[in-house]
Amino acid sequence: MPTHVAPPGWPAEVRPPDAPDWEATAASWLLDLCPPDFRGYPGLRKHVVVLARFAVLHVEAGQAAARRGLSEARSELRDVATPEVVEAAVQTWLIEDARLAGVRRAVGLVEEALRGRRFIARL
Repeated sequence: MPTHVAPPGWPAEVRPPDAPDWEATAASWLLDLCPPDFRGYPGLRKHVVVLARFAVLHVEAGQAAARRGLSEARSELRDVATPEVVEAAVQTWLIEDARLAGVRRAVGLVEEALRGRRFIARL
């Protein structure tokens, strides 16, 4: 009986590699990560591994935006918001950066699995 293994950081919305319909669940989750317009590109819908690469780059762009927002928040917002609001914005950028780090790991694992990598259960 085959064992379907998903490593730590694997998205809950995606069935483990080689489980029935796992690639369909991967495609659905990847499309949810990307801009809505990506759903209209037939090449992405037909080639899930290509979609995964697009999703990786999209998430990495979000990470870059979060880091830029964090680095500029105090200087760009100090003239238009109170110090408390600026600090809340900084905290929000920190939370978003951490969230995106987890998403980047998950999308990377899915991409690796779509390229043929399989994971082994460890005790």
